[in-house]
Amino acid sequence: MSDAIQHECGLAFIRLRKSFSYYQQKYNSILFGIHKLYLLMEKQHNRGQDGAGMATVKLHTEPGYPFMHRIRSNSSQSLADIFSQVNTEIAELEKLQPEIRKHPGLMKGHVNMLGELMLGHLRYGTQGRNDINFCHPFLKKDIIPSRNLALAGNFNLVNTEELFGLLNISPGDFQRQSDLAAMMEVIHHFLVKADEQQPGQLDMASVLKKAVPLFDGGFHFAGLVGNGDSFIMRDAHGIRPSYYYIHEDFIAAASERAAIRTAFNLEENEVKELMPGSALIVNADGSYQLEQIVPAMERRACSFERIYFSRGSDEKIYRERIALGYNLSPIILKAIDYDLKNTIFSFIPNTAETAFYGLIKGAEDYLNKIKVERILSWQKEYDEEKLSEMVNRRVRIEKIAIKDVKLRTFITEDSSRDEMVQHVYDITYGTVRKNEDTLVVIDDSIVRGTTLKQSIIRMLARLHPKRIIIVSSAPQIRYPDCYGIDMSKLGDFVAFRAAIALLKERGLENTLNEILEDCKTLKRNNQLHTENLVRLVYKPFSPEEIATKIAELITPADLAIPVQVIFQTIETLHESCPGNTGDWYFTGNYPTPGGNRVCNKAFMNYMEGKNERGY
Repeated sequence: MSDAIQHECGLAFIRLRKSFSYYQQKYNSILFGIHKLYLLMEKQHNRGQDGAGMATVKLHTEPGYPFMHRIRSNSSQSLADIFSQVNTEIAELEKLQPEIRKHPGLMKGHVNMLGELMLGHLRYGTQGRNDINFCHPFLKKDIIPSRNLALAGNFNLVNTEELFGLLNISPGDFQRQSDLAAMMEVIHHFLVKADEQQPGQLDMASVLKKAVPLFDGGFHFAGLVGNGDSFIMRDAHGIRPSYYYIHEDFIAAASERAAIRTAFNLEENEVKELMPGSALIVNADGSYQLEQIVPAMERRACSFERIYFSRGSDEKIYRERIALGYNLSPIILKAIDYDLKNTIFSFIPNTAETAFYGLIKGAEDYLNKIKVERILSWQKEYDEEKLSEMVNRRVRIEKIAIKDVKLRTFITEDSSRDEMVQHVYDITYGTVRKNEDTLVVIDDSIVRGTTLKQSIIRMLARLHPKRIIIVSSAPQIRYPDCYGIDMSKLGDFVAFRAAIALLKERGLENTLNEILEDCKTLKRNNQLHTENLVRLVYKPFSPEEIATKIAELITPADLAIPVQVIFQTIETLHESCPGNTGDWYFTGNYPTPGGNRVCNKAFMNYMEGKNERGY
């Protein structure tokens, strides 16, 4: 993605089911669990660069000794930082007791993060500042073990105020800025109630069945309880991803299937998907059960997850991204008048690369069909030279754009930043025939369009193509998200700005005031969640009209080269990602009532000039 947006968070969970001496004997390391947790987190590093955290619970500790520990970091290398702290603690211990690894029980007692239950989190902040206090996991501590809770998640909630109200809690400034704080208060409330009613007989499924129905949002969260119980929970629509693996020696869970497969060298079918509305509960004795906590609703797993956020090394995601590119090929071929001879194909690094391969496959299939038809039409009227020329025709591919990952635009003053942004990407000179070749470049998505305008299109123009076609493997992003990705301001979206521009051009801008008044009416009646009124902004225009206007908006005023923008259709999106139908970014079809409320509020903020998120 050329426009940087806030990513999703990532979770990693490990429950060791044997003694530490067992792992030392079988896996040659008492640190087996810590090493695997690190791998699970490292293989999901794309999900969080604002911070990282880790919590552990030790089983069977002596009375008076701490059994729950946590470390967090918001440094620029937060994941490396927290595990460096662990390694430093172990190294200092070994200086004092060089033979400590031969005594697993003793080592467990002296290394804080060496516990049987481990929970890791990678943070991409959607609420709150980039402050270490906002890094997960959060802790609730108590002198009674079963009332201690560590919690982390990948989610946004849109009803935090209501949650605090249900518990008669007046949240402080910190709590107001943290969805997890609200979730923590609710779960901990029911955890304490359960322990009061049946001390020492905690039923985690019952606790979750009371708490989870109160949450409005998309979520994947996990918790460790001080008595040794733990759980992983997924929302009823399956909006956010969740996977797990059960082994006789351990139980592992993460936000991505590929991370678990890599960490434990597994086949695809060995890693299971946690179904919508269900929880994987691991009891203090190491046994486990899958519980349906809330009824599963229509599966609305996020399709944008597949396009951009998840690791493309997952074979299903890889095939889907290939399909996204392939399904765009007929539209692209038509746009270039099927003139492959004078067209160069390329991609914006790095996440659009797989879709690019699919696009090329589609173009090659077309070219091969044409080759066969032409050769057959010749009958016997050809020679070796003519046949060789036809057989050797290829789709023209070049690596046009190279991202300069070392360039940091923040080091320059504001007046020079735009010029610096122009150089985030380098180009490969000499690849395009000036004023002859059409340049087709695929990106995974177009959100704001600012990087395209300020950097990419200017960069491509330096090659002097006849025209530039920018292709998005995602449909037009029209509506805000409120389920884990910070895309909540309508004015940021170039598709929305394009629709606004079209309304004004055609004398329909009063439509905006009418929608605003309807939003206010819904708000007064506490009905803001009942319908998505922002759809009316786009209703007068076809997707093609909006795409044409987007092309105008992202084309620098001083650029003479024609620019066209082509988007994935909703129909081909669903064809490419059949298992992930959560398309609210593109259609405004939200899976929960809170989505409509956020969307309408975001529109009101835009109209009233408020630079605020919609929730």
